[in-house]
Amino acid sequence: MTTTEGVLKLDIPVLLPEVEDGRDECVARLQAILAARRGIVRAHVDGDPPQLCIHFRPNLVSLSAVERMAREAGAELTRRFRHERIPFAGLTSADSAEVMAQEIRQLPGVLHAEVNYAAGLAFVAYDSEATGRPAVEALMRQLGARPVAPDRATPTAEDEHDHGSAPAFLPHRVQENWALILVGLAGTFWLIGWLGERFFGLPETVARLFFVLAYIAGGYDIATHAIPGLLRGKFDTDVLMLAAAAGAAVLGEWSEGAFLLFLFSLGHAGEHYALGRAHRAVNALGELMPRVALVKRGDQLIEQPVESLQIGDVVVVRPGDRVPVDGAITRGRSAIDQSAITGESVPVSKGEGDVVYAGTINRENSLDIGVSRLAQDNTLARVMQMVVEAQEQQSPTQEFTQRFTARFVPAVLIFVALVVVVPPLAGWLSLPESFYRGMLLLVAASPCALALGTPAAVLAGIAQAARNGVLIKGGIHLENLGGLQVMAFDKTGTLTEGRFVVTDIVPAVGTTAEELLDTTAAVEQQSNHPLAAAVVEAARAGGRPLPATGSLENVPGRGVISSVAGRRVRIGSLRMFDEASGVRPDPDVIAAVQRLEAKGRTTMTVGRDGVMLGMLALADVARPGIGETLQALGRLGIARLVMLTGDNLGVAQAIAGEVGVTDVRAGLLPEQKLDAVQALQAEFGDVAMIGDGVNDAPALAAATVGIAMGGAGTAVALETADVALMADDLSRLPFAVGLSRAGRAVIRQNLAISLGVIALLILTSVLNVIQLSGAVILHEGSTILVVVNALRLLRYRGRPDAGDDRPHR
Repeated sequence: MTTTEGVLKLDIPVLLPEVEDGRDECVARLQAILAARRGIVRAHVDGDPPQLCIHFRPNLVSLSAVERMAREAGAELTRRFRHERIPFAGLTSADSAEVMAQEIRQLPGVLHAEVNYAAGLAFVAYDSEATGRPAVEALMRQLGARPVAPDRATPTAEDEHDHGSAPAFLPHRVQENWALILVGLAGTFWLIGWLGERFFGLPETVARLFFVLAYIAGGYDIATHAIPGLLRGKFDTDVLMLAAAAGAAVLGEWSEGAFLLFLFSLGHAGEHYALGRAHRAVNALGELMPRVALVKRGDQLIEQPVESLQIGDVVVVRPGDRVPVDGAITRGRSAIDQSAITGESVPVSKGEGDVVYAGTINRENSLDIGVSRLAQDNTLARVMQMVVEAQEQQSPTQEFTQRFTARFVPAVLIFVALVVVVPPLAGWLSLPESFYRGMLLLVAASPCALALGTPAAVLAGIAQAARNGVLIKGGIHLENLGGLQVMAFDKTGTLTEGRFVVTDIVPAVGTTAEELLDTTAAVEQQSNHPLAAAVVEAARAGGRPLPATGSLENVPGRGVISSVAGRRVRIGSLRMFDEASGVRPDPDVIAAVQRLEAKGRTTMTVGRDGVMLGMLALADVARPGIGETLQALGRLGIARLVMLTGDNLGVAQAIAGEVGVTDVRAGLLPEQKLDAVQALQAEFGDVAMIGDGVNDAPALAAATVGIAMGGAGTAVALETADVALMADDLSRLPFAVGLSRAGRAVIRQNLAISLGVIALLILTSVLNVIQLSGAVILHEGSTILVVVNALRLLRYRGRPDAGDDRPHR
């Protein structure tokens, strides 16, 4: 960039509120619009998180004009180009979801479309001047999906009943269980025909009638979803199965075709049941939110919908009820079960002035709570929203499987055609034999398990994390966190309490510890310094009244001077006493100062009327249990634990030795923490950074995985990081790492199962060493197996050897 150019950087979500990803089509359009404006040299996406970087010529356009143009263009794009998240139910396979995504992309004005079958969510971006949500939903219905109401984040338990193809005239109970009824009928009809023909002399024509009925029952639901796609030239697993069953009928293998459709429909039913468990784990978050609240209106209590409450309203929460709002207690004290939000297993005692969160449970006494956030902005609502958004982000393995499938399926179709046509032409096989092997290959090569294994694992992992006070904001972060070996920690407020406490009281000869502490606190209560506050808090804990004091005089760089009970008191560093005339030094006090400062303590030396009374030592102490937490991370495979701090090396090393970190980087300014994270990445590869999400934002953003603490209390922590620990402590970090490692292992297992079964079936089908029914059993079995394997994450409780075997919900 030349010196004649100016640069303006703006956050993309500020310009385009519905867009988080710098690769979004709307960002490209915004860049093109701005680049065409007079005075703007170019616009491009820069940094992580992504920002729009605009280069302009100040002699042609001002900085304020560039910002105004960017905001106006962003507002116009936001108005015109919509980003919709559409929950749905009713699809029968993972690749039918991909067919639906392809069809949606072909609608006029659609810019982007992805369909997450495991989560039951479609993500669509479109030009509102060319199309709209009703057109998208109408197409989804044509393809067999049932869009859920716009105010529902994900399909609910009721939506899991797949009765979209059930005739409307049937009773509601029958419609609810339509899929299971069809599976039962298909199995019954096939069994009657097969047993009757084989063991009871049933005539072939009668047996075939039962097989035809089994075809109808087993294929009805599949056909209603597959045929609309087939008429549009789209092939999915359902089409392949119908073709295989039709081929079996052509070859006269009616029993085998009926059995194929029965197994396939049974496999779909099992798959839907398994995925329904993962859906319900996510939906359970929404069920934590009360729908109504008791609101104080004068002397009356009125029941009102939570959505209607305003900031400042006071709600009454009775014992045993869930808290309906985020707010502060204005009257009462009670134990609050916060496990639904923060993962804390023990209720927390809270009283007036303490903050409580929507979805938590009041265990003991009635409370009055002042509303501090609207319903749509409370912590639970934000967590639910981010869990849904996390399902939109694809993990690296999921991206790989999609690229693989996109090339694999067309190759298989070509291979099937060759298997059917070439052997008869070459005289190797008869046409019926080669056709049968082609049908086997169609079933064998269907990548259902491959398409479903990773999304199901990501969905289950994110759901289990959210249920235990950890918010993981995407599959990529779940995988990355599971592969880390290096973690960097901010010190103050993360590894330590973030506030000073008195650690040592060393009185001189002739002075008691109580006298020394009370005299110091009497003077320091006039100061607002953090060290002064710690001393006053320690003295008041003793319950003794503090003596009266005179006015406070600051001695810059040295300390303070005041009077207590008419006697002159000095508090400060040793230098203050060295330079003060008439002060009699105490060798024991001086030795204590030197000893404790060598340990990283901050010291205060106290003198009265020219005589040393003693000294106090203070420190920002380590959080309780932090050593055990870091040891648990080590047992999970985190090889390097790095402290990043602005404190001097002595203080940092003292804390490091206490908590057990392996590396210390001290004396860092905030921007130098960013450099430190980048240096660690250059040396070790992927690095996680853990902080409070405020001062550490640049380092959190630069790390491979940014982990913020206290997500339940601060919107900044939720928005900044890739992973948020909802409680303001690190006790959930080993759980998060262990769950991510388990999730990463499950994803790899599912990938191996899927590719292994596909390879096995292709080989056995080409060599004709497996029957069509056996191929279907292995195919459907592998699909159910990867989903069930993914559901194991919903039972993850933490590894006992990592020190995290506490029971969870």
